[in-house]
Amino acid sequence: MRNRRLLLDAAAKTFAERGVEVSIGEIAQRAGVGKGTVFRHFSSKEELLAAIMLGMLDELVDTGTALLAAEDPGLALREFMAAGVQSLVTDRAFCEVIGRPSLQHREVRDAIDRLCDVAEALTDRARRQNIVRPDLTGTDVVLLLGGIHHMAAPLLIAEPQAWHRYLELAFDGITTHTERSLPHPPPRHLPLTTPDPDHGR
Repeated sequence: MRNRRLLLDAAAKTFAERGVEVSIGEIAQRAGVGKGTVFRHFSSKEELLAAIMLGMLDELVDTGTALLAAEDPGLALREFMAAGVQSLVTDRAFCEVIGRPSLQHREVRDAIDRLCDVAEALTDRARRQNIVRPDLTGTDVVLLLGGIHHMAAPLLIAEPQAWHRYLELAFDGITTHTERSLPHPPPRHLPLTTPDPDHGR
């Protein structure tokens, strides 16, 4: 168990800093173990990525669950969104893993479902208090996290806190009261693969 914990810690830090293309050998070296030890605990790099992804998702789910007890539903939803974007900003692997086979891992899929569930619970509290627009869903909120990060990404090397600007713009958008309904029905679930950029052109 000690070697597994060393590997998970080393992999999480290395993936966060350098992205998912880092080699198993580099992770093993950072953990102070041999490559064979890595494959005794994880059958493939995708299995290791799945374990790291699961830890990140569970941490965000725990954050959202704790925020369900917050007195102010609007502030709780905003803090949840901030925590999600912060995870994307500080961890390259969290972004790069989207669309990879590790995302098809059953436990990771279950964790994504739990994340959407807690986001829906937070959103529902805000909807019932008329804080957010009535057609907003938790899945919308989870998808917005990636959108906010994507908007800020070109600025983050020079201005690492720039994402806060786009979080506020997005939050203002979902809390704007309007008579207009959104023009498309809400997504039923999160996509598991990255779409082809040329699709639909």
